[in-house]
Amino acid sequence: MEILEAYDLAGSLRGAALLAGCDHKTVAHWVAVRDRDGGLGAKARRRPARDGFVGKIDEWVDRSHGKIRADAAHRKLLALGYGGSERTTRRAVAESKRRWRQRHGRRTRPWIPEPGLWCQWDYGDGPVVEGRATVLFCAWLAWSRYRVVLPLRDKTMPSVVLGLDRTLRRFGGAPTYALTDNEKTVSVDHVCGIAVRNPQIVEVARHYGLTIATCVPADPQSKGGSEATVRIAKADLVPTDHNLHAAYGSFGELEAACEEFMAHVNTRPHRSTQQPPVVRLAEEHEHLHRLPRRAHTVCFGQTRKVSWQSTISVGSAIYSVPSTLVDERVWARSDGDELVVVYADSPGGPQEVARHQLTTPGRPAICDEHYPPKPAGALERRPRARSREEQAFLEIGAGAERWLTRAAAAGTQRVRRKMAEAVDLAKLHGSERVEQALETCAQAGRFADGDLAAILAHQQSSGELILFPTPEAASLQGSTHSWEGFGR
Repeated sequence: MEILEAYDLAGSLRGAALLAGCDHKTVAHWVAVRDRDGGLGAKARRRPARDGFVGKIDEWVDRSHGKIRADAAHRKLLALGYGGSERTTRRAVAESKRRWRQRHGRRTRPWIPEPGLWCQWDYGDGPVVEGRATVLFCAWLAWSRYRVVLPLRDKTMPSVVLGLDRTLRRFGGAPTYALTDNEKTVSVDHVCGIAVRNPQIVEVARHYGLTIATCVPADPQSKGGSEATVRIAKADLVPTDHNLHAAYGSFGELEAACEEFMAHVNTRPHRSTQQPPVVRLAEEHEHLHRLPRRAHTVCFGQTRKVSWQSTISVGSAIYSVPSTLVDERVWARSDGDELVVVYADSPGGPQEVARHQLTTPGRPAICDEHYPPKPAGALERRPRARSREEQAFLEIGAGAERWLTRAAAAGTQRVRRKMAEAVDLAKLHGSERVEQALETCAQAGRFADGDLAAILAHQQSSGELILFPTPEAASLQGSTHSWEGFGR
């Protein structure tokens, strides 16, 4: 219905806008134009005449397979003498594209996954941890919608095998097919549209009983599930200005965040199935293949046995590994200027346990985090009770420990008798007061007989004892000033 005809019929701007399918301000504009011109002229038409150009627009849309932009079509129409507005051109192009999609649009049957048949994996850019970029390995089972997100250091073949093995062990089995993108670790070339597989990934797939398949480039129907998993994982795990997530201090914090994310998304009901994925995964276990006991290790490097010092030797250079792996077998490989150590016999699958800068013989690469806290040295040793009398003295408090440490360092005589005296005074005056007196004795260096009782009596009578350090100028020690002119 024309705008002015709708206005004459409805009698109001908003009523005419509802009938004509436009904004009420547009109705007001054309009504004002008609009132100003005194009738319905050529300017008052809603759309300029474009009947002679619709065929040309359809031709351009067909030749471009529905990709031509409206602004490009409008410039072409102006060159042909078109006098309409760009807004009218946009509407005409949109209608032409809609007609073209009805004739040539893709019509496919919806994909209904079967249990135990398909899984997908893809990658996403992870957060920067300790100055290095990370990768999020995102996988999901198509039937149960069970998702796995693992942080990786890079997208090299060893990292891919590590992530794939850990993912399958979280699934509890291997599906028949694994669909992924055309990365160089999977497809090395395309010949006549057929992907040529990487020989190493073929060996890995044979080891786990998988068939690796790759999706069509830029095809949302074959990549939509994995891309959605990557998008959701990045939105929750990668710090941005929108989610206000704090930066990760270590790679272990990122792994803990991924564990928390998986526990959240796999235990809540999924939108399409209305069931938690972990519940459907239990049903899908009956259709998954059994996994081999050991991971595929052909690309992990060379094997090394961890010594009792929690180190391995590679090229006569010493590298540390976590102390929990003593006498275990690990795999070591060089990655650029780094040495990567992987433990493949873990129940949860292969895990990267250490990463060092390459070094030379005689310069061991030792990481303190790989070892438990070392015992206190000679300067940090704390007293430990070995008898009831010693325990009773140390139970007075920290001041008693400090008194004993400094008294022993000063070579004090009859220490045990003085400790027993302190225990007796604590029974009479309380542990807090005696501890304060012992602290004062330790600070002042007073360890003689009767010093503890004297300081305790002074504190009880006149309050806390204030100690002033003796300045160097007031020292009673003789100087060497008289020897300055000796020998001249």
